[in-house]
Amino acid sequence: MFRLWKGSAGGDRGGAWFLAALAAVAIAVPVLNLAVPASSALHISAFGITLIGKYLCYGMLALAVDLIWGYCGILSLGHAAFFALGGYAMGMYLMRQIGPRGVYGNPILPDFMVFLNYKSLPWFWYGFNHFPVALAMTILVPGLLALVFGWFAFRSRVTGVYFSIITQALTYALMLAFFRNDMGFGGNNGFTDFKDILGFDLHADSTHVVLLVVTAAALAASYMACRAIVDSRAGRVIRAIRDAESRTRFLGYPVESYKLWLFVFSAVIAGIAGALYVPQIGIINPSEFSPINSIEAVIWVAVGGRGTLYGAIVGAILVNYAKTYLTGAFPEVWLYALGGLFVLVTLFLPRGIIGLFSGRSKDKSAAANATPVE
Repeated sequence: MFRLWKGSAGGDRGGAWFLAALAAVAIAVPVLNLAVPASSALHISAFGITLIGKYLCYGMLALAVDLIWGYCGILSLGHAAFFALGGYAMGMYLMRQIGPRGVYGNPILPDFMVFLNYKSLPWFWYGFNHFPVALAMTILVPGLLALVFGWFAFRSRVTGVYFSIITQALTYALMLAFFRNDMGFGGNNGFTDFKDILGFDLHADSTHVVLLVVTAAALAASYMACRAIVDSRAGRVIRAIRDAESRTRFLGYPVESYKLWLFVFSAVIAGIAGALYVPQIGIINPSEFSPINSIEAVIWVAVGGRGTLYGAIVGAILVNYAKTYLTGAFPEVWLYALGGLFVLVTLFLPRGIIGLFSGRSKDKSAAANATPVE
């Protein structure tokens, strides 16, 4: 594990601090929720647990975007589609777990299907009453979509802004499709009113605490996997593709293959993030496919620091915390405040918030190693 921190100066040290902070959150937050009485100022409520879990899921989505954008130069404006597909796969399992406890009491058909006069369960819902099947689908569905889409896009050598546009078109098309009632995914209402997961009550504080810890562990594992990739020999090829794609292809490297497997891996991370998001938030609907969600994920990466991995996660957490605070404190002006933040970061912090601190550390290191002039 310690070999992961031998890479670029400063960045890996920051990653170690990030993992330490994530471990502290995974330990301290459950204690402050379950062991500290609600009357104490240190108590973290169930709502607070849900918010932190949501921020960590968004951090995984930002990590997925940074892996392909920051290191391979692939700007995807459609990663919300993979996030939402993973969420829908988990939501289908949670809907099957409701059974006869639904409003209509049907042990097989979810409530929305009874309301829409479905006579039988659609074939693509089979097996989702089993958790392993749902877990596999959270990986396979986003990964397969990324594989098919990426194969056509990269083999056609679609790059730059054109790739961004078609990824945005992809997520918009999926949003419109999932809004349709006849698709079998709940239409504009989506899935909600979940009862339990693996037999545990989703309304219990202890369940939310476990989901938070699982999300933190998944985020840490995803970060270390991405760090291992970018620090490997393949990672050097990926960065070469970002900096000079034509030259890398001329040297004999299969550029399209590198881009494709990285894109698929990134989509899988986004799908897992969506699967962890749904049981904690308690709802999934077609608005998760909205192109604005993919654009926001790119903004999180830019604010935190593109090409740092942990910076993208920090950016996602900070921006979403600011969004939560400003929507409550200044509901009329929060959009302007966030817009101003993005403009300021773009103008004065082109390397993001993490770039500001890493730049200072490099300056100090250079000053310490400088040879005095006689």
